[in-house]
Amino acid sequence: MKKTVYLDSTLFSFYYDERSDSKLRSKITVDWIDNQSKYYDCYTSYFTLVELKNPVYPNWQKAAKLAEKYSVLEYSEEILGIIKTYIDHKIMPSDESGDAAHLALASYHEVDYLLTWNCKHLANANKIDHIRNINMRLGLITPLVITPEQLFMEI
Repeated sequence: MKKTVYLDSTLFSFYYDERSDSKLRSKITVDWIDNQSKYYDCYTSYFTLVELKNPVYPNWQKAAKLAEKYSVLEYSEEILGIIKTYIDHKIMPSDESGDAAHLALASYHEVDYLLTWNCKHLANANKIDHIRNINMRLGLITPLVITPEQLFMEI
């Protein structure tokens, strides 16, 4: 059985990012999506699709189209409660459709890995214990929140 991976919006935006200061992350992202994603069951969310359709991202149309190829995790009112709990406990910023939504969906659906380049709010070792504690109180499993460079299979 394949492990499951939730892809947040940063994966799709870095796939097409052409900024000079993003070259390494872009290269790793392209390599992971093109060569590694086949070893996992990959998902995204409605929140990712909406976020990528915002024209502030470089090459946002291409990024949105790439994201649409992945299965979308189901959203429910229960997930909205999880999002609010994350925000109330200050483990995520107050945007209900942003980082808190990505974490809530991945946790609720018991995804193995949440893949992101957001190292401030998600893939942050200083936050993981707090996230685990809140998820434990909620009866949720905490996915391993990591960057793509941490999830390469040895072939």
